[in-house]
Amino acid sequence: MATIGPATWSPEGGVAQIEKILNAGVNICRLNFSHGSYEEKEQVIRDIREASRNTGHRVAIVQDLQGPKIRLGDIKDDSLFVKTGDELILDYALKDSEHDGSHTLPVQYNLAEKVKVGEVAWIFDGKVKTTITEILSGTAIKVRVENDGEVKRKKGINLPDTDFGDDVFPEKDLQDMRFGADKDIDFVALSFIQNAENIVEARRLLKEAGYPDSIKIIAKIETKQAVTSDDTMDAIAREADVVMVARGDMAYEVGMQAVPTIQRKLVHFCRKYGTQVIVATQTMGTMYDNPIPTRAEADNVASAVIMGADAIMLSEETAVGHFPLETINALREIIEYTQVNNEVEYLKPDSELPVERVCRQGVKLAESIEADAIITETKTGFTTWLASSNRPSICIISVSDSERVANQMMMCYGVDSYVAPYEHNYGLMTAERLKAAGVFGVVGEESVVVVLSGRQQGVVGGTDTIQIRTI
Repeated sequence: MATIGPATWSPEGGVAQIEKILNAGVNICRLNFSHGSYEEKEQVIRDIREASRNTGHRVAIVQDLQGPKIRLGDIKDDSLFVKTGDELILDYALKDSEHDGSHTLPVQYNLAEKVKVGEVAWIFDGKVKTTITEILSGTAIKVRVENDGEVKRKKGINLPDTDFGDDVFPEKDLQDMRFGADKDIDFVALSFIQNAENIVEARRLLKEAGYPDSIKIIAKIETKQAVTSDDTMDAIAREADVVMVARGDMAYEVGMQAVPTIQRKLVHFCRKYGTQVIVATQTMGTMYDNPIPTRAEADNVASAVIMGADAIMLSEETAVGHFPLETINALREIIEYTQVNNEVEYLKPDSELPVERVCRQGVKLAESIEADAIITETKTGFTTWLASSNRPSICIISVSDSERVANQMMMCYGVDSYVAPYEHNYGLMTAERLKAAGVFGVVGEESVVVVLSGRQQGVVGGTDTIQIRTI
């Protein structure tokens, strides 16, 4: 999963640039709605779809909403150096004003309504620690700087001790929802989710904005409120379509020492319910300005694979980094080597619905006979999703008659996704064409596949048939 930015897309060479990252192994493109204009986003979406058609690589598109991200406003000369003991004033009333170079800074959120004296505020995404010392007015607060550093325009502020209540979907998110409703996107990512109720509310807002029922929600987990209770994490994993372990802001919210344990818990809860899970933030961070990763980063990625994550996300590495293609290639190589040489940790899904048992037994059968592929016929993606949740060592070929469903299946572990007209045995017929094209197995030799389908084709959750076929 790669974030698209100036390093991987430009208005002039967009399609060619996207083709390069798809050929390098990207399955999912993330569009960060914290930056850029709607005109740019529309062109990026068109360019991604054209690049996908040109290369033959299917790709999912994620609309990542900013959420209640608290940011500084504009700063004179773009940055301000501060020293330990300095006092800063953060004033919401100045959010649209021109900064005069002083220690009074514009902020894009009215912190005076939420914060308390003594709480910590990390500025510039954690680079400068400050402590709130005074509420000056209805719009302004005073903070004391705790370390030398630099603050920059529009950079984020984290307040791990502050209770923001249910202020989760700001007006910008609602505007972005209205923009994205009729665009060719597959997932909407929600930032700073605090509980499962936020996801329920988001579904209502997306429907109200005009999104199709088939749109999938990614819950980004990065607040203290979302991870301080196992029950809360469990409920989020049950309610979301996908969970993103967003380790950047999370580290400032709960402390970096807690992040590895929380990541493992979230992956566990997601796999328990078959929810797809993404590991994100600084997975290959040093490759922002280096052509090779560190050994620690290789271990970090491999650990996420072994835990059973569906996807691993690149952020600034591909958005604004100096070596985006090298980063994607390195990430792909680590993932592939790990999958070949290590088993994914086993975890039996929690539910025992008949369709889940059918998919589980189909995966077990495919592995026991060393099948060349598992074929899933799916109307909504449910069958593919269930098969993938068992983390098979064999490739799943997902076949649907819906472009959006096929795109969304690119988020699933171990899945290659295709579209074919709905008809009897359309999954098997697609597999025959792929076999002839050399997608799996050896051309000219027989291949064995296991097909998961339903006798009542097109019925959601109606998978009831396991077939062994030789191609």
